[in-house]
Amino acid sequence: MAKIAINIATGSLQKDEIIVGIDLGTTNSLVAIIHPDTKLPVVLKEHNTSSLVPSVIYFDEHNNIIVGDEAIAYLESDPERTIFSAKRLMGKSYAEIKKNTSNFAYKIIDDNTDNLVKIQIGNNFYSPIELSSFILKELKSRAEHILKTPVNKAVITVPAYFNDAQRQATRDAGKLAGLDVLRIINEPTAASLAYGLGQHRNETEKTIAVYDLGGGTFDISILKIADGIFDVLSTNGDTYIGGDDFDNIIIEHWINHNNSLKNQVGDNTNLRQLLRLKAESAKKILSTADNFEDTIEHFSLQLTKAVFESLINPLVAKTIECCKSAIKDANINITEIDSIVLVGGSTRIPFVKESVSAFFKKKVNDTLNPDEVVALGAAIQADILAGNNKDFLLLDITPLSLGIETAGGLMDVLIPRNSKIPAKSSRQYTTQVDGQSGMRVSVFQGERDMVKDNRKLAEFSLKNIPGMPAGLPKIEVGFLINADGILTVSAKELRSGVEQSIEVKPQSGISDQEVEKMLLDSITNAKEDIQLRALTEAKTEAEQLLKTTENFLLKNNGFLTQEEILNSASAIQSLQLAITMSDKNLIQQKIEELNNISRPYAERVMDEAISKAMSGRKI
Repeated sequence: MAKIAINIATGSLQKDEIIVGIDLGTTNSLVAIIHPDTKLPVVLKEHNTSSLVPSVIYFDEHNNIIVGDEAIAYLESDPERTIFSAKRLMGKSYAEIKKNTSNFAYKIIDDNTDNLVKIQIGNNFYSPIELSSFILKELKSRAEHILKTPVNKAVITVPAYFNDAQRQATRDAGKLAGLDVLRIINEPTAASLAYGLGQHRNETEKTIAVYDLGGGTFDISILKIADGIFDVLSTNGDTYIGGDDFDNIIIEHWINHNNSLKNQVGDNTNLRQLLRLKAESAKKILSTADNFEDTIEHFSLQLTKAVFESLINPLVAKTIECCKSAIKDANINITEIDSIVLVGGSTRIPFVKESVSAFFKKKVNDTLNPDEVVALGAAIQADILAGNNKDFLLLDITPLSLGIETAGGLMDVLIPRNSKIPAKSSRQYTTQVDGQSGMRVSVFQGERDMVKDNRKLAEFSLKNIPGMPAGLPKIEVGFLINADGILTVSAKELRSGVEQSIEVKPQSGISDQEVEKMLLDSITNAKEDIQLRALTEAKTEAEQLLKTTENFLLKNNGFLTQEEILNSASAIQSLQLAITMSDKNLIQQKIEELNNISRPYAERVMDEAISKAMSGRKI
């Protein structure tokens, strides 16, 4: 197995800088800091306003962007240009969210691939990273207005189940918003900090359960806290259980019990959006009342508390099953759990609270505002990083991101900066050419999106890969940083077991000044970097689509009509021209056009091939 050992330097922070804690939520987002006088965490808000910034983004016809409260009105009047619940799309491919696209009023591009999702507004295409960055920019601007000082550093929270791609997407969104993201912290850990659990080294060891049911997601985490160290014993959850899903269940109930409504709703995004907003209102009202009544146009909408609870019961039961699994995975007994902390706005629903309390056979801890608790914990973590809180043990961290070069000269980060060490990460790659027998692995350190702007640490080749069609080999590249900060890089082709080894002598680390310069460059050039990455990714996707389509046409020419062949040729030519014009949105538009032309005949040819293969056979 190929191995490289490299010495990684450690970084430092300026103690006099303000570091904010940010809860980037599915429904609402907010910012918190440690109050300079009381030394307690507080959420930032103007006088007589809410601390919450709705995670809603509106694009007008001139592409001007409105975020937050002012954008909410457009959920009704212009739903196709108003984005909500972008967090649910972070780090997801279209294939992963395909079955839920009808719940979104805006257009999510259907490319039936494993590429990350794209959202189309007019002729422009946005990634969830870009959309989240608009929310973070609004939070940054609001914080600077309230604090009367620049805000450039932040701790951002994510669900405990977020994978590497989703965490990296959150970091990228922060960078694009002009924020140096010092740490990504799990929401359950943040909530525990906010409740004051484990804040002192001499405190008795505690085992806690954090039940987090927000607008878009659910997760349960079991943590053991001792001597200021938070040890996550297990985590479980479901990315499709949340307030949004409660709303969708109410909508389906109304549609199924009203034939006139069922006949009209169909693909009517405006009507479905109105129903979604009424369902959200019903959910909130039924937390304190027994009945809900309202109308949309000429349709009457009714719901009782008892029916609402019966509708959401299956989803709440699923969360309880997740709790059982988390307890089992933690290898503890339910009686060993000392405290149950509730997080997320959906835990305000009495039925949810009662169900959790009944399962754990213990009164739940909901003394803090469930909408604010995660941001408050993030502020405490920010205070720790600033060096103001000595009650916690801070492990060494990596000062700069570590990754490898991928197609188009992009930096693919395997271990993000500020990861606690020891750290381990791996990712699978494949070949791009049929019969490719080798793969070069180039290791880089830095924060820029293009490897040419980062520091090259080492390079080696994995050779003697057996000849296979492009995309079939599975090459796993692994990064491991030990407790001394030494990086080991490994590569192995998993199907054949081919592995090689090469040793590179450790190199000296880089100075704090160099680290600071690289970080400053990454923030200064964030917008240009993200735009260049998006353009490069679009070009790579376009080139792969062209190659696939041209190969398909060569092999299946006889199955296509003359019109299909001419339309495909025209779309291919348009996409080839778009690639040369370096316009990301134009490339995406032409990709979409070619996909729309090729999808029907590709599905037809596939169906004919399957029918022929199954002819005369019984299933």
